[in-house]
Amino acid sequence: MKKYFSGIFIAFLVGFTANAQGLLNKSETVFTHQDTLRGSITKERAWWDLKYYHLDVKVKPSEKFISGSNTVRYTVLTENNRMQIDLQEPMNITKVTQNGKDLKFERNGNAFFITLIEKQKVGAVKEIVVFFEGKPKEAVRAPWDGGFSWKKDKNGKDFIATSCQGLGASVWWPCKDHMYDEVENMLISVNVPGDLTEVSNGRLQSVKKEKDGTKTFNWYVANPINNYGVNINIGDYVNFSEVFKGEKGNLDCNYYVLKDNLALAKEQFKDAPKMLKAFESWFGPYPFYEDSYKLVEVPYLGMEHQSSVTYGNQYKNGYLGRDLSGTGWGLKFDFIIIHESGHEWYANNITYKDIADMWVHESFTNYSESLFVEYYYGKEAGAEYVIGCRKNIQNDIPIIGHYDVNNEGSGDMYPKGASMLHMIRQVINDDAKWKSILRGMNKTFYHQTVTGKQIQDYINEQSGINFNRVFAQYLTTTQIPVFEYMFKNGTFGYHWTNCVSKFDMPVRVKLNGVETWLKPTTEWQSVKTTSEDRKVEVDKDFYVTTSNIVE
Repeated sequence: MKKYFSGIFIAFLVGFTANAQGLLNKSETVFTHQDTLRGSITKERAWWDLKYYHLDVKVKPSEKFISGSNTVRYTVLTENNRMQIDLQEPMNITKVTQNGKDLKFERNGNAFFITLIEKQKVGAVKEIVVFFEGKPKEAVRAPWDGGFSWKKDKNGKDFIATSCQGLGASVWWPCKDHMYDEVENMLISVNVPGDLTEVSNGRLQSVKKEKDGTKTFNWYVANPINNYGVNINIGDYVNFSEVFKGEKGNLDCNYYVLKDNLALAKEQFKDAPKMLKAFESWFGPYPFYEDSYKLVEVPYLGMEHQSSVTYGNQYKNGYLGRDLSGTGWGLKFDFIIIHESGHEWYANNITYKDIADMWVHESFTNYSESLFVEYYYGKEAGAEYVIGCRKNIQNDIPIIGHYDVNNEGSGDMYPKGASMLHMIRQVINDDAKWKSILRGMNKTFYHQTVTGKQIQDYINEQSGINFNRVFAQYLTTTQIPVFEYMFKNGTFGYHWTNCVSKFDMPVRVKLNGVETWLKPTTEWQSVKTTSEDRKVEVDKDFYVTTSNIVE
């Protein structure tokens, strides 16, 4: 059993100690052996490289029961005969085979350890088939506390969907449930009652009518996909579509909505091509042309399932009709369409290896909302949006969680992370370069899993500026830096306080009405001033506070 303290951090991000000045509350978090099995690259995971899944599931809505199999194809990296496959209680694995032979397995909580009979020769490509069944965890408050959502539409028809970020895909299907190893492609086969339609990731290959009156929908995903991005959506759907002419050619866009909402959707979903146009400009081509783009109505708010983005924002602009920024700009677009689709670049194209680095998904995607605003309404509007969202920052715990135990950090990764990126853009002070960094990032890490440090290093290298202490400040502490200053004896003195050791972020200020850049550090600096006005205003683009220590 391991103990971690959220108020004391080793700056694994940047290679130096982030010396918070005693202002963080020290709260003890205790992690278990199960947390380690879920969140670390165990030796039973490390020896094999995931290549392909065929997930074959039968859904029985009347019983809230699912059953099926998952064929797991892998390449042997090092010889071993013990494999970890994850499936959470109360779901159960009933049988595992390799080349038709039954394999022995044992359960340790939510991890199953399978003993392989065949020699696992390095470089060999092998398959196992895992059979499973059970009543999966029912979502309590999807998508945050997810699982299966078993609902009915207003006509009494089944309306069902899955969501499992954080909780893990193993809440409903057996898989290698760690983000570091993405399957390269997969087939998803879902059997449902014959009067319903099922939608999953990728492209629909076929629909088979079974003898028992059910239907099996077969979806093929051609691109790498993270486990939590795999989803099932079942409903009395109708479909409409369009073609987006994008940077890589024609992108098929398909929309699946409840039949009673077709007219609403045809109007509201006009934000989808607008989103694609803006985000291709900022981030580069949509990363999954081969798998198409889909919006699928679900009985919860929404989620970033790859090429199968789910939607439940009640056909309203904003976040369920509210502007999260309080500026008015947030009511110019449908939050769920823009935010969850933004994750196609940051979450599905560039994916964290460890959920402790979830900021890589959420900070950039929250920031993408302001870039959407900027694309259509101008740079000032985009800035107003991101600044307005600061009112949602809690500064409760650090944004980066604990590694190797499936632990995410503060929800501040959304608005505070976006503000951090907005500030980094100010310091770079070159919009063309900033755009090239965002586009280059999606090209460099195309279809890859990454660490937070890789993203930080990329921004440092491409900008030519070392932002290590900025990352440490905003990601590993809850402190807001204070620009402390004083006027005395004809001089203006200033420095940073309430910050990590040697914090050195440049800042744009108006000093007695004249805009200038300063390069404060934690050491006092001073310049001569002849003005008697003694006015200092830090640019609002910077998420900092100020203090005149004389006054």
